[in-house]
Amino acid sequence: MDRKPQTALIFHGGWEGHQPARIAEILASDLKAAGFVVTLDDTLDILADAAALPQFDLIVPCWTMGRLDEAQSAGLAAAVRAGSGLAGVHGGMGDAFRGDITYEWMTGGHFVGHPHVGDFTVRRTTVVHEITDGLPEVFAYNSEQYYMMTDPAVSVLADTLYAHEGTQVLMPVVWVRQWGRGRVFYSALGHDPEEFERYPEMRRIVRRGLVWAARKL
Repeated sequence: MDRKPQTALIFHGGWEGHQPARIAEILASDLKAAGFVVTLDDTLDILADAAALPQFDLIVPCWTMGRLDEAQSAGLAAAVRAGSGLAGVHGGMGDAFRGDITYEWMTGGHFVGHPHVGDFTVRRTTVVHEITDGLPEVFAYNSEQYYMMTDPAVSVLADTLYAHEGTQVLMPVVWVRQWGRGRVFYSALGHDPEEFERYPEMRRIVRRGLVWAARKL
């Protein structure tokens, strides 16, 4: 018997500076290569559809800033809690829907700034996980280095040393968590579409994270 293919929803829009349509196309291409049937949507309407949304194995926000109404916020959180995976990158997920506490809690953190833009190093943590298995312990990166507020309950798979205003802190870059029966994956990397070609380590992490999050608990 043929196995039914997994399904993914990528909704894209919001601030155009993050080129949401192009990032959505890249993520959709990688998901299709992994056997997913992908739906692309440039509105938020489906998030309030309590019947349709939970049918997706994976939901991918690609919507910097923006605002969810009450029904959309509740619908997204309920779908993930019921078992749909949630996964995304950079501002498309980590800087979406500012001030929506339920969304920020579910995603595990949110963007507060990028005072450094340039070279930095990403370090794989000691957490053993299939998403980072076999990847280099460290790799160089050049982009916006995100300063994040994060939930201490997330499992950090990669971090970076952040130097700012005379202090140095270990800043989470890639993390996973559980929200009800749903898996959540986030990567702070992925500001520019070209980074997906320039940094194969990052793209491999994201590909694996998307696939991992789609598996129901």
